Amino acid sequence: MSRVAKKPIALPKGVECRIGEQQIEVKGPKGSLTGPRPEGVEVTIDNGTVTLAARSDQDWAMAGTLRALLNNMVTGVSQGYERKLELVGVGYRASMQGKDLNLALGFSHPVVFTAPEGITIETPTQTEVLVKGTDKQVVGEVAAKIRGFRPPEPYKGKGVRYSGEKIVMKEAKKA
Repeated sequence: MSRVAKKPIALPKGVECRIGEQQIEVKGPKGSLTGPRPEGVEVTIDNGTVTLAARSDQDWAMAGTLRALLNNMVTGVSQGYERKLELVGVGYRASMQGKDLNLALGFSHPVVFTAPEGITIETPTQTEVLVKGTDKQVVGEVAAKIRGFRPPEPYKGKGVRYSGEKIVMKEAKKA
């Protein structure tokens, strides 16, 4: 039996949750998100809290998953999510050109990345990139795509890395 599913979700001020036949919609100050509603899970809203219950013993796992997804949606529309990336390397730079992110990563050409709908990208400095949005999954996916253009290499540590990420360095070749 899922312990995660038993914990209720508190709705902050300005956040409303509507439960439909096939989907759940959460609206807040930063936007709105929708997600699917599985059949074996009952969702109820009362006094600003959302509670979940499984209809059978086999549905508790799905109830726990739905609770985590709902909590991420509520946090996203109330506070939002952000992921910070750092560019490490001589000549590695990031700049915004309209809605496009222009990256100089040591290739013979600049890498241009267009942000998907609902995601904002900022460059506070030339070596920092901030990815912001309401959907946790999309923010992480966009950050992973940007990191994928030049992942950190293990010998010098050059590349695009997440803020606070530790790179395990390898020893250089011995003579």
